[in-house]
Amino acid sequence: MSSSLGWIVLVISGILEAVWATALGKSEGFSKLWPSVIFGVAVAASMVGLAWAMRTLPIGTAYAVWVGIGAVLTVGYAMITGTESVSLIKILLLLGIVVCVVGLKVLH
Repeated sequence: MSSSLGWIVLVISGILEAVWATALGKSEGFSKLWPSVIFGVAVAASMVGLAWAMRTLPIGTAYAVWVGIGAVLTVGYAMITGTESVSLIKILLLLGIVVCVVGLKVLH
């Protein structure tokens, strides 16, 4: 697998991390069927993708990028849907995470 494909898989896995984190919250302790199913599928796919990406990318960089993408998208979605408050400082801090994730990619 090429490094470029590894990055693509890593980004998709990071997106899936946001999906499973959101679904976990919506599952209400796994008491709701569809959010629980979405959680299970997304967490499995996200982990498989992360593991696959780590075959060509350094573990520290891959993990930091995966978590960064998942965190930013999870909080962003929560702010858009109104389940989390929006503030300028939160937006700036999320942008800081994005800049750091891009920086890890550029330095790789």
